[in-house]
Amino acid sequence: MLLLPVLAVALLAAGCGGSDDETSGASDWANSVCSAVSSWKTSVSSAATSIQGGNLSENSLESAVDDVTDATKKLADDLKDAGKPDTADGQKAKGVVDQLAGEIEDGAQKIGDAVDDASSGLLEAISTITGTLATMGDQVGAAVDQLEQLEPVGELKDALNNSDECSSLRSGG
Repeated sequence: MLLLPVLAVALLAAGCGGSDDETSGASDWANSVCSAVSSWKTSVSSAATSIQGGNLSENSLESAVDDVTDATKKLADDLKDAGKPDTADGQKAKGVVDQLAGEIEDGAQKIGDAVDDASSGLLEAISTITGTLATMGDQVGAAVDQLEQLEPVGELKDALNNSDECSSLRSGG
């Protein structure tokens, strides 16, 4: 269930590298973003595994959510810091990634708030967290679609398709 949002993020991630003031080649940009997404995927998957199999308590949920929140904030920072690819639509691509970073940060905050309010009901908190992660996956998918539409035939799309970092994410690695 968490793999779909992660794969979507992985596809999105196929395009980042550099700082806000720098531009980078589309391939470097793609590898940088995919690497950030891969790290996020690993952290989220590990956190999800830690609360499966009947090991669920308020403390274990809080610990897992702390891990997800930290990883998500790092992903948002990495996406913001990615700069823009040196392509015709590089500034538009940066805008898409920056918007996603803001949405990811909002999701992390919502997940953190759900855990803080877990005393009113663990199941309600889990429902909110699950729904928020699904929304984050949808946001990533929408961002990927936007990036692919920027340069349907061009350097950015080639970078997304040819990046080793992105390829490992698409194959579930």
